[in-house]
Amino acid sequence: MSTSDIASVIRALPKAELHLHLEGSIRPRTAVELAARYGVVLTQEEAKARYQYTDFLGFLEAFKWVTSFLRAPADYALITRRLAEELLAQNVVYAEVTVALGVLLWRNQQPEPIFEAIWQVAQEMEPRGLVLRWIPDGTWQFGAEAAVSAAHIAAGMKHCGVIAFGMGGDEMAIPFREFRAAYDIAAAAGLRRVTHAGEVGPPQHVRDAIELLGVERIGHGIATMHDPALAELLTARRIPLEVCPVSNICTGALAKQLGKAQATLAEHPLKRLFDAGVPLTLSTDDPAMFHTDLLSEYDHCVVSLGFSMRETVRLAEASFEHAFLPAEQKAAYLDRFRRAAQTIGAR
Repeated sequence: MSTSDIASVIRALPKAELHLHLEGSIRPRTAVELAARYGVVLTQEEAKARYQYTDFLGFLEAFKWVTSFLRAPADYALITRRLAEELLAQNVVYAEVTVALGVLLWRNQQPEPIFEAIWQVAQEMEPRGLVLRWIPDGTWQFGAEAAVSAAHIAAGMKHCGVIAFGMGGDEMAIPFREFRAAYDIAAAAGLRRVTHAGEVGPPQHVRDAIELLGVERIGHGIATMHDPALAELLTARRIPLEVCPVSNICTGALAKQLGKAQATLAEHPLKRLFDAGVPLTLSTDDPAMFHTDLLSEYDHCVVSLGFSMRETVRLAEASFEHAFLPAEQKAAYLDRFRRAAQTIGAR
């Protein structure tokens, strides 16, 4: 089957995405619109220029810049609606979207009206075939006390579609053990637990996330390529890595893991980890900031990493398997996916 044939199959299948930042979905034209609301003159070319960086800290600065235009619930509603339209256009039917709660608190914003606004948009999208759920995250570099505050707030927002708690930002800032209290709060509230780990940091960060914080999914985790025993641990416990290949190129994360100035998609460990049986899902991370979308990520798996059609379909199915869904809903999504795959001859 040709590359274009596989792309057509993936486009036709219902899909889920599990590692997707709401604020990282702000396309340049939307950034221009948001800036104008606050009297800031910005061109699309200027916004595009902000989305060019060579390392992870440069990306964090760009993220800080674009979120400075998110000042009211209506701003969050706008970007949620724009993201939902993009997902619908790609036949994404379920998405767990990370919201930078740590940044909201750092900017002294009130999170409750913002979550109410994005939840309203989510409810509007369900009749159109898209279910959105939220994963508020704290920010490593803001410290453990701030993370505890974020966890308490996340625990109180379950009525707005919050299903999990995570941490993001600079994983090298503070030892993971300092954040155990935040994760204990989340667990006590019945929230699922995720975190970014092993993106630019070492394999030990992935271990710490599992053993100290009790996480159930790992954001990125590409440092696992260096540690076969860690890969075996993830496989044995069925803890998936949420892999975002284009992100890892754009932020320089893969280059750092490889000890090189630059890296290419062909060097990404996704296929090797897949072949080794490590649980994986595929995502975009910050699609606007990395000039990508979910369909493009699947294309890269085929073109740059050598995935077959059957392997690509299996990778897409895994996002439903590892979603934080109630068992009955998960079974329904998996049945829908498998029936669609069989109908188009992809199984």
